[in-house]
Amino acid sequence: MKFLEDMILTHGEVRPGGIVKVDSFLNHQIDWKVYREIGKEFYRLFQNDGVNKIVTVEASGIGLACVAAQSFEVPVVFAKKSKTSNIDADLYSARVHSFTHGNDYTMVISQKYLGPTDRVLIIDDFLANGQAVMGLRSILSQAGATLCGVGIAIEKGFQEGGRLLREEGVRLESLAIIKAIGEDGRISF
Repeated sequence: MKFLEDMILTHGEVRPGGIVKVDSFLNHQIDWKVYREIGKEFYRLFQNDGVNKIVTVEASGIGLACVAAQSFEVPVVFAKKSKTSNIDADLYSARVHSFTHGNDYTMVISQKYLGPTDRVLIIDDFLANGQAVMGLRSILSQAGATLCGVGIAIEKGFQEGGRLLREEGVRLESLAIIKAIGEDGRISF
């Protein structure tokens, strides 16, 4: 998606360790025009797959998922990164490692919001090593739900997540795939 690639080149920053900082428009301050275009593109890509629920992980994926859900006219369920006192005890859960935060956590979704009749599109802002998507796939499997595909705004193609998911037969649609980050911090798609 040229529009998103241009936004990354114009407004993104590269930080040590392969961190791509796009918080001025994607995952801290939200540019609703960027989100609108991303949501429309996910709908174009998956509109014929019978999606009846969108699933993501808190927090950065929620906005993208909600904008896409408007086009699909379906609910969004987001995995919480920890069990809180206001969530039911009957949970699906998966332990994952966060590349961005450098820690492990257990994501949870209440069993009352996900089940065997659900056809799910997973949406997230970034894909690096694929741990969040793998965790969500585990939760979908526990629920007996069907995975229609995965929509990612920005994939770090130089990390293993996309390759692993594609090798497992997952339909993965990434709107911008960063092929490499040069030593000078230049991004190539």
